[in-house]
Amino acid sequence: MDAVIDPASPPDPPEGFETALEHLEGRRIAFLTGAGVSTDSGIPDYRGDGAPRRTPMTVQQFLSDELSRKRYWAGSHQGWKMFDAAAPNEGHIAIARFEDAGRSTGVVTQNVDALHLRAGTRRLIELHGTLHRVLCLRCGQVYSREALARTLDELNPWLEDPGEVRINPDGDAEVADPSQFVVPDCARCGGILKPEVVFFGEFVPSAIFRLAASVVERADALVVAGSSLVVNSGIRILEIARRRGKPIVIINRGETKGDSRATVRLEGGTSTTLAAFAEHLIP
Repeated sequence: MDAVIDPASPPDPPEGFETALEHLEGRRIAFLTGAGVSTDSGIPDYRGDGAPRRTPMTVQQFLSDELSRKRYWAGSHQGWKMFDAAAPNEGHIAIARFEDAGRSTGVVTQNVDALHLRAGTRRLIELHGTLHRVLCLRCGQVYSREALARTLDELNPWLEDPGEVRINPDGDAEVADPSQFVVPDCARCGGILKPEVVFFGEFVPSAIFRLAASVVERADALVVAGSSLVVNSGIRILEIARRRGKPIVIINRGETKGDSRATVRLEGGTSTTLAAFAEHLIP
């Protein structure tokens, strides 16, 4: 497994770090992670400093007409090539260490990049799905994204070098003329193919949310890392911990919607802070 680790000396821990350690010491931790955990792997954040203003495609747009689907798949395919090349960073590695040490009940992630899996996390709930699988909306056939990517390359040899496009946090990118893009139908039934992700306008499946809730319910504390908690599913997870009186530690660059509910709020980068947690809390 390759990991992205900053070779420079680690920065000083953020203000409140020692207090956070006191609340986490000896406790099993549930982790809720957002896009800020993956920025050190080269995947941009939706809402961090310098994040591009954009309006992601809704599920209604995706289902409404063929051109919308072409636009989505053209951008997603180009972005996927860069997205898939990203490696876990020291924050992903640190979280996996907590699981290996028996100090974590699991990870609930809002990310669709599969970097937690590649870092070694096994108890993972992908709240918003994953880009690594593709579903047929008619018959339910599942395809690997790698296999579909090869097919899309064969059908669209005219596409520009992916190094020339700008990747977005969900693996999407801008393509100048998507109208010529060829999208295959399901090989089994001819149905529409969609990545196994929760689009804007969709709800997190109730079974997935119940699994996510159980990760928090079994824990003694919750660490929220790299999420602004703007999306409702994140706040609902945080509320489970708050209502049960569990310590909540939030690590993020910039304000979050859960700051007033946190036991400790740490302003700073997630990867270095999570790595520091692991060094202090895992024997």
